This record gives sequence, C-alpha cells and structure tokens, in this order.
Amino acid sequence: MNIEAAREQMIEQQLRTWAVLDPKVLETVSAVPREKFVPDAYTKLAFADTMIPLAHEQVMFSPSVEGRMLQALDLKDSDEILEIGTGTGFVTACLSRLGGRVTSLDLFDDFTARARRNLDALGSRNVDLVTTDANTLDPERHYDAIAVTASLPLYVPVFQQALNVGGRLFLIVGEAPTMEARLIRRLSKTDWHTESLFETVVPALINAPRRAGFVF
Repeated sequence: MNIEAAREQMIEQQLRTWAVLDPKVLETVSAVPREKFVPDAYTKLAFADTMIPLAHEQVMFSPSVEGRMLQALDLKDSDEILEIGTGTGFVTACLSRLGGRVTSLDLFDDFTARARRNLDALGSRNVDLVTTDANTLDPERHYDAIAVTASLPLYVPVFQQALNVGGRLFLIVGEAPTMEARLIRRLSKTDWHTESLFETVVPALINAPRRAGFVF
C-alpha cells in the first residue's frame, strides 16, 4: 500500500466530500499517522471509510466521522478538552494538536497503555490518560470541549453539565438502526443549544444508561 497516496485519498474523497473543510482539521488528520494507531490485523484498512474493530467490542470511528467530530468541536489551542473513550489514541492525538490540555478516559487499561505508547512515539506531552469509568465524572471539573467516542442509547445530561460556559460537546445519541450525532453548546449556567449533525451507528458507551425494556 502506498501510505501517502492512501492518506491523501482519505482526505480528498472521504473528509472533504463529507463537508470536512476546516484547514486545521484536515492538516491535523493528515499529520497524525493513522496507520500507527490501527491494530496490526487491520493495517490495510487504516485509511478506509469504515469503523475498525478493537478489543472489548469497541471500534475506531471511520475517518469521516472523526473529521466531522473534530470540525464541530471548533477547538482552540487554549481549550481544556475531555475525551470519553481513548481507544488506540488516534482521536486523542488529533485533539492534542488542535487544542490545549487533553484528559482522556477509558475503562480498559490495555487501551490506556497502548494509547500512551502511541502518543509518546509522537511526542505528545499535553495528554493525561486515565483508566476509569466515564460515567463517574468529577462534578467539580469543567471543560471547554468534550468528545464522546461512543453512543448514548439514552441521553443523559451528565456530559453537558461538565462544560464551561461557551463549551462544546460532541456525542452520538440513540440506538440502531438510527443514531444522531449532536453538537451541544453551553450558552450560560442554565442554557444549552443542541444542533443535529448527521446520522450514524456506533457501539454504545459501556455502562451507559438505557431505556427500560417492555414489561408484559
């Protein structure tokens, strides 16, 4: 595989055609070597427009979804960022290039360990990786941007409450076959604005609240 040609094709035929046009985002996705973050068994799919399976029934988002997420968050280099779901660390690396300090949480210590190796190899120093359940956030901590890299079957406001005023939250809500990617902005201490971005289907956040089943 010609890696650089495949990377350019990913940018031009996947991200740009799905309305990812922010030059900073395109440069970042191009600069972070996605092939280094993909599990060895899926190296040939590093630049394909598909989710890539990970351990624990998790996935890497497709490049187009990653691009839309990064663009929607509109990151600034002073932003304090929270990532829910570290995975292999690819999105973490992109967030760290686009924003300020990144705190990334994952339930699985093998993901955290691999992501640390990947990020260290890139020289990323503005990332804190924490192995913990994201459903138990510190209520005293607030962030300028939050990226949730899994879906919420049932929307709960815990993540939007963790935003600073002016902060942005990307998350995916619903259950298959249709889920909605949303951008939520905190306008004040008591007001938020929600924007629908696109539809997709991704695995649910582990331990996320779900609707109660029907009882007959």
